[in-house]
Amino acid sequence: MLKRRKNSSRTRALLALAVIVGSLAIALTMPVRLGLDLRGGTQILLETRSTDTADAGPDATDRTVEVLRGRIDALGVTEPTLVRSGDHRILVELPGLQDPEKAAAVLGRTAQLTVHTVLGTADIPTPPADDADPVDPADPADPAEERVLPDGAGQLLRLEAAALTGRHVEGADARFDQQSGTGWHVTVDFTDTGRTRWTQVTAEAACHPPGDPQRRVAIVLDDKIVSSPQVDPSVACGGGIPGGTTQITGSFDDAGARELALLISGGALPVPVETVEQRTVGATLGDAAIAAAARAAMTGTVLTALFIIAVYRLMGLLATVALACYGLISYAALAAVGATLTLPGLAGFVLAIGMAVDANVLVFERAREEHAARTRPSPRSALTAGFRGALGAIADSNITTLIAAGLLFILASGPVRGFGITLGIGVLASMISALVVTRVLAEYALDRPAALRRPHLTGITDTGRVRDGLLRRDPFLMRRPRRWLVASAVLLALAASGILARGLGFGIDFTGGRLIEYSTTAPVDPDRAREALGRAGFPHAIVQSSGDNSLTVRAEELTDAQEATVTGTVSGLGGGTEKVRDELIGPSLGEELRRNALVALGLALGAQLLYLAVRFRWRFATAAVGALVHDVVILVGVFAWLGKPIDGLFLAALLTVIGYSVNDSVVLFDRIRELLARDRTVPLPRLTNQAILQTLPRTVSTGTGAALILTALAVLADGTLTDFALALLIGLAVGTYSSVFTAAPLTLGCPAKRTP
Repeated sequence: MLKRRKNSSRTRALLALAVIVGSLAIALTMPVRLGLDLRGGTQILLETRSTDTADAGPDATDRTVEVLRGRIDALGVTEPTLVRSGDHRILVELPGLQDPEKAAAVLGRTAQLTVHTVLGTADIPTPPADDADPVDPADPADPAEERVLPDGAGQLLRLEAAALTGRHVEGADARFDQQSGTGWHVTVDFTDTGRTRWTQVTAEAACHPPGDPQRRVAIVLDDKIVSSPQVDPSVACGGGIPGGTTQITGSFDDAGARELALLISGGALPVPVETVEQRTVGATLGDAAIAAAARAAMTGTVLTALFIIAVYRLMGLLATVALACYGLISYAALAAVGATLTLPGLAGFVLAIGMAVDANVLVFERAREEHAARTRPSPRSALTAGFRGALGAIADSNITTLIAAGLLFILASGPVRGFGITLGIGVLASMISALVVTRVLAEYALDRPAALRRPHLTGITDTGRVRDGLLRRDPFLMRRPRRWLVASAVLLALAASGILARGLGFGIDFTGGRLIEYSTTAPVDPDRAREALGRAGFPHAIVQSSGDNSLTVRAEELTDAQEATVTGTVSGLGGGTEKVRDELIGPSLGEELRRNALVALGLALGAQLLYLAVRFRWRFATAAVGALVHDVVILVGVFAWLGKPIDGLFLAALLTVIGYSVNDSVVLFDRIRELLARDRTVPLPRLTNQAILQTLPRTVSTGTGAALILTALAVLADGTLTDFALALLIGLAVGTYSSVFTAAPLTLGCPAKRTP
């Protein structure tokens, strides 16, 4: 047994060392890309153009925005900003872009894919007349018309009207096939309707003899034949090629194949677009806000570390070291996957840090329980039992969070997808930090002679003030659970009345607003402009430097008087200000992005509900979701009463609160399940009360640690970061309350029942 324990400890130590060394190597060689709010990036202004068959109005421009968003996601650029500016322009801002010219070229391609039956060859090309309009590759021909196009061999092919278009494409993927000698190619998968049409086209082509041009099928992208293969001789006339898949081959390298695949997958633009201008833009938060946030985060982290050390002594010190390793691992993982770090993404790390602290606290509190329950136990054996006893709660809380993070990453886009990426990375890093790094450090420390001579310094042999107080008083909180449900219902009613009475003040991210650009003869500090506009009554205006001597202001819809105030405020900063652009802009969180986010969130909650029902029981699962809804409504209601904006940062905070709420409930339910397995004769209200009292020390320690960080942000940061921290603080308080006084009473149902 002793030998096996030493082998396990050695394996964990080697794993921890490998992860830390690898993370350090990545962190030193691969910097993390910062988002538009932290560093700025490249701004590309596109203009939609009407054609003979499509009008480039606001609706077509909005549809173009969504297609472009898909292309940007496929390019690997995370956390972009896309808004419609006026009726015909699209403002695209891309953070940390290595090749902006390539991005502009990809965004500007129409990418209209069509598949045609070949009618034959055209022997004599007809040159365009001198006064004819030149061919514009950004303005493709109508796919419903016959056309003559050159293939890759210089031969002119007469093509029938398109049999398939981009609407029939389900997806495309770049692949490398070394065995067949084709190298890089693009595989195109058709929809159900597309599969039927593809079979019909190839069935007709197969009726012509090999070598006949009419046995070929032409695949056209933006009026250029990218591939025109012959149907294989093995395909019988009228049989066709089943499966609904084709390959586009050519002289592709990996970059060219992937670019073509993403263009096809993203679909064609409803109307052509033209790049009007391209420039560099500064951060939307500004240096002062970022510096204030950094100071606040550092202060909060130090306070949290001191608190953990004060409560858990040596184990708290080692947990602080493990949390530093967590930060290193998370940073390295972000750099390795090429993620873009933004403020909404940092919200995911706030939750993950809380879960990393929580995992350590769960272990330490269980170790204290084990030490108090045993006769003459050693700190090392109590710690081992603590890790074993806390593993179930840690696993369940992290898995439910990973389910949500994974679905947000797969189904959502924009900042919601970025939140899923950073949250998932943070949760995995927190598990490594708590279950591997902390354990290695703690086991090593407890094996030292000093720990055996002074066991009280380990932090495990004491039960703690909170636990001692609860043991002395033994309050029966669940004596009348319906009273707590009534109190929760009153809180819900108050929150809902705020939503109904005052309404929700949706920010520019959801509603759009107005963009004004100023040209200055001398550079104007964006931080000074933000402060001045805040004093003038526009605290949520987004100010960016643009190019060399330009400044852009994005605000909610402004009256003429408010616009004059904004212009006067900017002009008062000096620099010879001149207004060069004034346009209405659409929301950066567009309708499709919001819809995808809601679908992803709904599926994530459903998946969490199913997981909790399997791991616990349906009553526990529905109680956790009920507490979650309770927390969301109250947070939104409080922001409605306070008149705070509902914007992208609030959305990130809301997602964080949802994760925290489920995590808190899972910890309590895990203890109830454990107590039920030990003794089913105890009435359920008494057993639930016992579980609450046993987990309350963990709740107090975890909540205090998170509150210290968030309070520092709320007090020391400024502007929108204050609202962000305030939302998380409210969510933390409400989530802690609901796990005890909403989720637990919901699991009891009728008080007379003994078992769930």
